[in-house]
Amino acid sequence: MKKPIILLAFILITITANSQTIYSKAFGNPNSEPIIYLHGGPGYNSIGFEVTTAQKLSENGFFVIVYERRGEGRSHDQNAKFTFQETFDDLNSIYKKFNLKEASLIGHSFGGIVGTLYAEKYPNKIKFLVLVAAPLSIQETFSTIIKTSKRIYEKNKDSINLKYIGMLEKMNKNSLEYSSYSFGHAIQNGFYMPKAPSEEAIAIYTKLKSDISFRSNGTKTTFEAPKGFWENENYTSIDLTQHLKNVLKKKIQIFGVYGTEDGLYSEEQLIKLKKIVGINNFKYIKNCSHNVFIDQQNQFINTLKTWIK
Repeated sequence: MKKPIILLAFILITITANSQTIYSKAFGNPNSEPIIYLHGGPGYNSIGFEVTTAQKLSENGFFVIVYERRGEGRSHDQNAKFTFQETFDDLNSIYKKFNLKEASLIGHSFGGIVGTLYAEKYPNKIKFLVLVAAPLSIQETFSTIIKTSKRIYEKNKDSINLKYIGMLEKMNKNSLEYSSYSFGHAIQNGFYMPKAPSEEAIAIYTKLKSDISFRSNGTKTTFEAPKGFWENENYTSIDLTQHLKNVLKKKIQIFGVYGTEDGLYSEEQLIKLKKIVGINNFKYIKNCSHNVFIDQQNQFINTLKTWIK
C-alpha cells in the first residue's frame, strides 16, 4: 500500500454525467491506494459510511471515494433509468473525474451486487473487490428473513404478525411487494443491528445520528430506485454465484467481510460464499451485524489493510 506523504482534507466534487449531477466526496491523499465505496439499496445513500468511516479509512493510507447512484441519495435525477449499465456509466465517470485507471471496490449490501457485475464487465479497472454484508442470493436472503421472523413471532405468540408471514409466504417470490415486506420484517425484528452493540459502535451511531447531513438525508429512501431496478433488471432474483466465479476467472481477488449477527444471511449462504472466495479471503466478525464498518470499525479497517496492499 502506498503511504500518503500528507493527509489531505476531504474533497467534495459533483460530477456531471450525461447532463446530470452525480454526488461524490473524496477523503485522503490522491496518491494513496484508491477505494470506491458502493452504497446499499436500491434507493439508499452513502451517508452512513461517509460520516463514520471514510475519513478514518483514509487516515490508514487509502484514498477513499464515496458517491451515490443516479436517482438515489443526493444524486437527484428525475430521469434516472435505474439500469446496471447506467450505474456502470456513472461509476466510469467517477474513475475519470478522479483520474483512476484502477481501484478497489467496497460493495455494501446491494452495492456488492453492483460491484460484482461491474467487475465482471470491466475487470481491467478493478484491483480488489470487497463484499461487505452483500447477498449471494437475494431469494435466499428473503427466505432467511421470513423463517427467522416466523420463529420470533411463534416464540412471542404474535398471531398478527404470524398472519402477515402466512400471507407473505403465499406471495409471488419475484414480486416487488414480496421484497418490500420481507425487508420490512427484517427492520421490525432488528436484523440490521447487533444485539449488544460495543461501546465503540454506540459512540459511532450516536455521532452519526447527530450529524446534520445524516439527519437531513440519511434516513430518506426512494421507491423509484427499487421499482426501477426491479422492472429493468429483475434484481430481486439475482444470484451472484456464477458472476463471482466469472470475476475470479479474470484474476481478480474477491474478499468478503460479514457480521455474525446479520439477520439477512443464513449460515448456509455464507458458507457458499466462503467456498467461492476462499477461506483466507473471508472474515466473519462477532458482535457485528449489517453495518460492519460501524459495528466493528477497527476490525473492519484492519481487515481491509491486511487485504488491500
